[in-house]
Amino acid sequence: MARFRRRNDNANKPLAEINVTPLVDVVLVLLIIFMVTAPMLQMGIDVNLPRVKAKSINVSEEKLVLTINGKQEIYINEFKTTLPDLSAKLESIFKARTDRELFMRADKEVPYGYVVQVMSEVRKAGIDKLGMITEPPRDSR
Repeated sequence: MARFRRRNDNANKPLAEINVTPLVDVVLVLLIIFMVTAPMLQMGIDVNLPRVKAKSINVSEEKLVLTINGKQEIYINEFKTTLPDLSAKLESIFKARTDRELFMRADKEVPYGYVVQVMSEVRKAGIDKLGMITEPPRDSR
């Protein structure tokens, strides 16, 4: 008695299973890349901000940030300026902008009087809204 092999009817059908291993590998690599680069996306000027409890602000577009570092150097975003030139530079920047809003970051070691002088120059430039950027307090648990 001779045995005949039947031809496999499923041999010509496409494979319906997806190999997810390469997809998982790519997703994990992208996750690691984002985890490494996310801390580097903050502003480039190093400032030791004070820690206070405050309500967060929703920011939908690119905002102008004025920074005062520990050496009392003033930066508009990442461009260095001086206190006497600050008002004129802000006036020229806000001449073309519709929102007259500025956020200020000041190192906690900067004297209060100097911060008030900077705020006075900001007011002279006609800035309507001035927001202060701080860090949330650390939990003492």
